Amino acid sequence: MKQIEDRVNGPAHEMSFLDHLDELRKRIVRSVIFIIFAFIFCFVFADNIYDFLSVPIRKALSEAERRELPVAGRTGEERILPLSSLKIGDSGRYVFDRATTLGASVVQPGTSVRAVVGQNAEGKIGLFTDEPIYTINAVIPAGVLLPVDLAPDAVPETAADERMIVTTAQEPFTLYVTVSLYAAIALSVPFLLLQLWGFISPALYQHEKRYVTPFIVLSSTSFVAGAAFAYYILFPPAARYLLGLGADFKLLLRATDYFDLITLIMLAMGIIFQMPAIAYVLARIGLITPGLMLRSWKIALVVILIVAAVISPTGDAVNLALFASPMIALYVFSIFIAWIFGKERQHDSPAEA
Repeated sequence: MKQIEDRVNGPAHEMSFLDHLDELRKRIVRSVIFIIFAFIFCFVFADNIYDFLSVPIRKALSEAERRELPVAGRTGEERILPLSSLKIGDSGRYVFDRATTLGASVVQPGTSVRAVVGQNAEGKIGLFTDEPIYTINAVIPAGVLLPVDLAPDAVPETAADERMIVTTAQEPFTLYVTVSLYAAIALSVPFLLLQLWGFISPALYQHEKRYVTPFIVLSSTSFVAGAAFAYYILFPPAARYLLGLGADFKLLLRATDYFDLITLIMLAMGIIFQMPAIAYVLARIGLITPGLMLRSWKIALVVILIVAAVISPTGDAVNLALFASPMIALYVFSIFIAWIFGKERQHDSPAEA
């Protein structure tokens, strides 16, 4: 009778402090092992992950470095066309934007050469030199293929002024390791949430454990939504604003500094976007109510401002507002979630126990 009464009036069973420590150790070990395998997988694609994460800053760097002038031609009908619009026989001058190795010689940035669109012996269409290039130790003849992809679906190569810098020989390797580790953590979120739920589930009633599937699905989806929000919505204007302040300077951005920043922001926003999912589960269990959240709005606002100050690139009002606004909106949305799905906490019935 005592066992039945315990199961009816309390969670599934009580665990000692040492049992909790042992359970926590098991969950941590499983999580670490999963992250290691995810890291190995992500490291194979580290260069692709690097390219993906560098897109916002490359665009911001390009906008900060270049001067935008109107196309004012003689007739007023002049247009800037993409390279994919070129046809065989079209010619013009090609300018090297970085040091480029052609054969045994290096063409310095800023060098220009007359070029023409043509086909090679294999029938491949490309842009070829139409005159010799004289370098310090060699003559590059006409007819050499230039590093330009004329395909309509070609991915534009990173321009010289859009590239970040490294300052040590080992920094590229360290950077790829760091990027792969952050990507592995992001990839492991569903499994980590499952381990977290497994650790806290002994303190829940039997009927409350049924929320594990909604919790994992909602939390994983929210994490992806938060990371995407940071990548597509939040970070680009912040980067443009910060780099725009340095328009009078030569921008040399360290790759390590940038990736530490963007991965921190993406992971932080992924965690912050958990608010509605956590509010849903806690409201269904009965641990929070919309009234409690409304009464605690001042505390929540202070916490939100502190978090925004930590994850924003600077502490100025513009960036602070940019990062705090979505968190405030999420808190308000979480109140509605608690109001719609909230209910009082219930004990297990004998049948459920």
